[in-house]
Amino acid sequence: MSDWPYPFWIAHRGAGKLAPENTLAAFRLGARHGHRMFECDAKLSSDGVLFLLHDDTLERTTNGRGVAGRLCWAELAQLDAGSWHSPAYAGEPIPTLENLARYCLANDLLLNIEIKPTPGCEEATGCAVAQLAARLWAGAATPPLLSSFQAASLRAAQQAAPELPRGLLLETLRDGWLDTARALACRAVTADHPQWTPDTVARAQDAGLRVLSYTVNDEAAAQRLTALGTDGIFTDSVDRLGAASG
Repeated sequence: MSDWPYPFWIAHRGAGKLAPENTLAAFRLGARHGHRMFECDAKLSSDGVLFLLHDDTLERTTNGRGVAGRLCWAELAQLDAGSWHSPAYAGEPIPTLENLARYCLANDLLLNIEIKPTPGCEEATGCAVAQLAARLWAGAATPPLLSSFQAASLRAAQQAAPELPRGLLLETLRDGWLDTARALACRAVTADHPQWTPDTVARAQDAGLRVLSYTVNDEAAAQRLTALGTDGIFTDSVDRLGAASG
């Protein structure tokens, strides 16, 4: 793997808000807009299957109810993850992480997998994501970037597959953020985009870390981050920002 093989623009949850997030339909739409790298959220079912969902609970983006991680995959697979968005996507299922991985590999697309554990499953989810990624991307030129807000998940991923690159996710650059990223041997820090200033960008890059930003949906913010010399942007505006570009 080259020092940093990932494109500058990363399509958030597949296609931002243009399609139901974290569904294969969303990733296909993002790819049709020209994006070559995507972000997804991965969590564990009660019987150990990794699937795509952002929230701990099912209500916002499916017709299910309750904590998603407490259901087995056979139950999750029956849910409608598209009707909440629009009738055109009615019946769109929740995909497994493996299904998305195979789609990306077959189409030469890159992935940032956010480890999104159900509370109490931080280590198990981090380990499972890293093990699956190491198996599916074995021999691939560019592995996925594994990221999380949960240090315990990143630590478990590091132990399970130390060769895979990791990124620390942060809402704020709280005290000790740089030490945490170093301790986890991260390659990148991804923060809410207003957190990046000339000083914080310099501190991260001087430590050998790449600087990524979420979630940027307007051109002015993107221009500011570009001028700062940051290394990547996550966007919902997949039809306007970064389309058909690297």
